[in-house]
Order: sequence, then structure tokens, then C-alpha cells
Amino acid sequence: MGTPSRQRLVLNVCRFIVFLGVISGLMYGRIDHIYRSSLAFVGLLLPEFFQRRINPHGKLQLFLSPLYNDKTMVVLSVFIAVHVSLVSVPFTTIDLFHKEWTDADVISHFLGGLAIWVIVAEVLNELSRIYTLSERQVILYSFAVTLMLGMGWEIAERLVESKIPFIQESLGNKIRDIVVDTLGGLLGVYMVKIKHFPFSIVKDN
Repeated sequence: MGTPSRQRLVLNVCRFIVFLGVISGLMYGRIDHIYRSSLAFVGLLLPEFFQRRINPHGKLQLFLSPLYNDKTMVVLSVFIAVHVSLVSVPFTTIDLFHKEWTDADVISHFLGGLAIWVIVAEVLNELSRIYTLSERQVILYSFAVTLMLGMGWEIAERLVESKIPFIQESLGNKIRDIVVDTLGGLLGVYMVKIKHFPFSIVKDN
């Protein structure tokens, strides 16, 4: 995934996989599959729209920087394509995530933790160019945000469990999900610090 052409290829493959989910939902009349896959497909097209149509300036440019980095979008796109395919397996009516294989959420939480950490870290990395943020602060603050979002998601799931019985999870399961989110973030640290992908983190000021 080092060259721009290869990154674009990965992005387009992910879009195609999600589009197959839309087609599959239409084939089987699964409204839930159509909704999820369509929303994900539109989301995967947003970076293209921003890169072609919107040229942000000032601090807004720093906050939107991940959208203009194809490498970061590759990480996010792989997460979205895998997650949607687990929830709505193409050309089937199978929902691995919630019904047939509930442990599939481990994969989504790992990739989700990776994607969220990378995006937050890139924004903070860009902000460090005008604010005093060290490499250590960028990493730690990114983890703090990732953990807060992960815990917020688990709380939100708990609040809707009474209305959606098939997503009921034990406390142990929720703790496991947060741990896996963190492991995904740790992979992000390795990728950024050692592989310099999808960006190179700032050095200590």
C-alpha cells in the first residue's frame, strides 16, 4: 500500500465490496442490509468528494487532514468494508456480527480501534504544527479519545439492548471489546512510529 496507485486500488476495492452488500440487500429484500451498505458506500465516497470539491483553509484544514490522506482513508476503508461484510455477508442473508457468529465483533472492534486511533492521531499530529504537542502527547491523547469513544459506544449499546434483544452482551464481553479497541490502537502506534504509515508522527518539541 506504499504507492498512490495501490492506495487508490485498495480504496476502490473496498467501495466495490460494500457496493456488493447493497446489491445483495436488494436481491434478498433485506432493508437492514440495504441501509447499512448504502450508508457505508456513501461514506466511502466522501473522501473523493472532499478531495475534488472542497479546499479547506486554516485550522479546518488541520481537522479535515485525514480525508485528504489516501493512506489514512485506506485504513478506514478496510475497517468499513470488513465490518459491513460481517454484518451483511454479500450475496447471502447472513448477519455474522449479530446472529451467526457474534464473536465477529472482535474483528470489527480491532479494526475500528485502529482506524479511530489513526484518524485522531493524525489530526493531533497536524495540530502539533501550531500548538505545543510532543510525540508522547499525540499518542496518549489519541488513546484517551479512542477509549472514550469505545466506552461511549458500549454504553450506547447497553441503552438500546432492551429494544434490540439480539445485541445483548455481558459485562465481560463489553470489557473485551474495549480491550480489543485498545489493541487496535496499539497496532496504529506501531504502524505510525515504525512503518511511518499512514503518516509520520512529529518528534518531541
